[in-house]
Amino acid sequence: MTAGTAGGPSTTAGEVETALPAPRRLTIGKVLAALSGDFPDVTASKIRFLESEGLVLPHRTASGYRTYTDDDVRRLRYVLSAQRDRYWPLKVIREALDALDRGLSDPGHDHDGRPRPPAPEPDPDVPAPEALVGRRDVSLTGPELREATGIDRDTMNALETYGLLQPDANGRFGHESLAVAAAAHTLAAHGLEARHLRPFRTAADREIGLVEQVLATRRGSGPREERAAEIASACIALHVALVRAGLAR
Repeated sequence: MTAGTAGGPSTTAGEVETALPAPRRLTIGKVLAALSGDFPDVTASKIRFLESEGLVLPHRTASGYRTYTDDDVRRLRYVLSAQRDRYWPLKVIREALDALDRGLSDPGHDHDGRPRPPAPEPDPDVPAPEALVGRRDVSLTGPELREATGIDRDTMNALETYGLLQPDANGRFGHESLAVAAAAHTLAAHGLEARHLRPFRTAADREIGLVEQVLATRRGSGPREERAAEIASACIALHVALVRAGLAR
């Protein structure tokens, strides 16, 4: 069932619920009223000057009148505060606005007030170093591993042949083998066979060698196991970040 105005296009209920409201449009008079409490000296001429400098870009109606959004008002407030409180020239303000537009954050009056890049956040897909230390492992037979992950015997044999699955001295498979087999099962659904996964084994061996080299230098503090876990976690984070960056291109 649809709803609409007479003579106009009808709109479904779902479209009404998901439609985004249009931004509020303010006249220059309303912008001055919103800013004058904090900036009593602001004038229409001042706002037009900032527009001519490219610091704010109001919308123009068909009649040529300027209209402003709430974001434009916040932008003007930032510019006026930077001039009054930080004594910034327009060039510096323009650079700061560009930084804010690119996702940097405004620290307020901390330090020099310049926008700061965000601090890197922990990636939920990357194990924390403490998760790699002292974890209780499982010990599975080959049939138990296949049952747990859904891989067939041929796939498991191929994974062992290419060095992705490595049983212990008793022929059992631990927690990491469980993760490898589960990942291989998922990738197989996308057409990637065990032979396609050999580069992962090669890359892992190189990273392991690099970690062992770093540990051999005896730099850093703490037990060897904890240092190894911290380095390994950083290597995994680097790998994940590089893959995500490549896929985003």
